[in-house]
Amino acid sequence: MSKSIQIKKGLNIPLSGAASARVSVDDKTTLFAISPADFPGYTWKTAVKAGDPVEIGSPLLFAKEDEFICLTAPVSGSVKEIRRGERRRIEFISVESDSKMTRNAALSEITDHWELLKRSGLFAMIRQRPFDIIPGDVMPRDIFVTAFDTAPLAPDILSKLDKRKMEDGLRFLRKFTKGTIYLSVPDDVRITSGAAQIVEFNTLHPAGNTGVQIANIKPVNKGEVVWTLDVVTAERIGRLVTDKKLSFATRVAITGPDAEDPHIVETFDGAALCTLLQGEIKPTEGKVRVISGNVLTGIKENVQTGFLRFPYRQVTLIDEGDNADEFMGWASINPKKYSVKRSFPAFLGGLSRPFNFDARIKGGHRAMILSGEYDKVFPFDIYPEYLLKAIYAKDIEKMEKLGIYEVAPEDFALPEFVDTSKNELQKAVREGLDYLRKETL
Repeated sequence: MSKSIQIKKGLNIPLSGAASARVSVDDKTTLFAISPADFPGYTWKTAVKAGDPVEIGSPLLFAKEDEFICLTAPVSGSVKEIRRGERRRIEFISVESDSKMTRNAALSEITDHWELLKRSGLFAMIRQRPFDIIPGDVMPRDIFVTAFDTAPLAPDILSKLDKRKMEDGLRFLRKFTKGTIYLSVPDDVRITSGAAQIVEFNTLHPAGNTGVQIANIKPVNKGEVVWTLDVVTAERIGRLVTDKKLSFATRVAITGPDAEDPHIVETFDGAALCTLLQGEIKPTEGKVRVISGNVLTGIKENVQTGFLRFPYRQVTLIDEGDNADEFMGWASINPKKYSVKRSFPAFLGGLSRPFNFDARIKGGHRAMILSGEYDKVFPFDIYPEYLLKAIYAKDIEKMEKLGIYEVAPEDFALPEFVDTSKNELQKAVREGLDYLRKETL
């Protein structure tokens, strides 16, 4: 029997450029890359060098702390480049595809379920709470699987999946916990599962965030560990354990006001943006910001040198706003301008219609204002302003009392959007979690 939960605090940002139902196949991209920065919690070391041949599932990097945990090649071919940045930090490893899609046969010979998940690269796509990192070897209290995304212009991640393989993946995950597997779905979808407990949510953002789902189903307390993942990863696990086939094929939504024809593209994890977005960007007078992900939590990428970043589901294209020239600036009464505080007359025509946002923050940085504006879009039983102040002060005792074990940076994306002070709240939470982990473990 399913359980239904209604999220009352949140905000659906009406960004224009939603993807249509049209699906195209990316047959131009031959370069794919994995960035270790997308997989926090471990120190990564290279397992290959430039020119090495690889197959789907071949290790590209492995964790220094646990050599079984790998980041693996999404396609077969040869290693093109190992790009390093400051202090020789690995920025990405790219693979030139040979289009053969040969799979690493060694994975089919692994019988230990922990080793199989780690060596395949799928373990790295799971996160644990607290700390929002790749899990360790601690058996989780429960596992939370999300089947929907409520971020701006996020694609549907459930309807096109193989439900049988997803169920096989959920059943396999039961080997890793003595607790319950919770599958969160939108309340307009009917689905059954023998391996997981179904929990229905409304689609007010951030209901799709696993942190919100955990907080409303069974919160994380100090000393407890839970795992989180999406149904795409669950389906990949199911395909691996039942068919012995590891696949990193993905469906990417090309979205945003500057997308020429917003739609879905079938490609592989880590696709090079220069070919993935060829012909997909509208010609504009100003610069276009390319975001791998959604506008709230995505990563700004250079279209010529960037790659699709984890979780590999969406690209958003918006104006930089560098050529904006508005009469009266912020004081303008332009009916096309959006504000959550109803500062412009646009709300008279309804704030649910699509708006063409750009990348400007439209304000300057200042001290945090305890105005309660975060609370209106933050559906946790937590005082966000006080938690942030504890993080800034590096007060571990207060951070723990104020609920830092329940949150991840993405949970502060909406408060950051509505923040009058224009503070980088997600960055602060990430630094706070890393500091807490370093000092307490």
